[in-house]
Amino acid sequence: MSVRHSGIGMTSQRTRLRMIERLRGQGIADEVVLSVMGTIPRHIFVEEALASRAYEDVALPINYGQTISSPWIVARMSELLRANSDLEKVLEIGTGCGYQTALLAQLAQKVYSIERIGPLLTRTRVRLQELQIRNVYMKHADGLRGLTEAAPFDGIIMTAVTTHIPTTLLDQLMVGGRMVFPKGTQKQNLCIIERNSQGYTETVLEEVNFVPLLAGVVKK
Repeated sequence: MSVRHSGIGMTSQRTRLRMIERLRGQGIADEVVLSVMGTIPRHIFVEEALASRAYEDVALPINYGQTISSPWIVARMSELLRANSDLEKVLEIGTGCGYQTALLAQLAQKVYSIERIGPLLTRTRVRLQELQIRNVYMKHADGLRGLTEAAPFDGIIMTAVTTHIPTTLLDQLMVGGRMVFPKGTQKQNLCIIERNSQGYTETVLEEVNFVPLLAGVVKK
């Protein structure tokens, strides 16, 4: 076990439990989400120079102009996606450093995750292998297109902000499923789209701040 995985100081279970108690105080009510977050070593998903801040309630840079969302955002989006129900097949758009992915892997039977930045995805594959997470399929692709070969999904989560959801992506949401994502330009809000037999309904929630969702892929 490497130093980054060790149980001393900032990496201890006690540190994670303090984070969980703070999240409860901030209104996160899904105990399944909180329990899983208490088991994931968040510090291994950030650069070592920032590891001492991994459990603070802040977003941190992870290179390539991307960030790891704050613990509250990760918990809130996971809580909204789960909606107190078991998840079978989830699509994540924006793998990033893999922290949200690792959480989803314990909340759903299968996770499909798309990342447009190749080097970021390569690094994340290694992290998830170290954690022995085996129910995640990752692809280097444009997340706006979704993953038609694995659709439909009962949950879709987007970890970058967009101004609209393409029809091709909405079509990949199964009836009874839901999508959680940030939407906006200067002002951003968390949103939920739910699909029913008549179509789609959208709910706008609290203000947030995410990096923009970009089209295309980056190989190097």
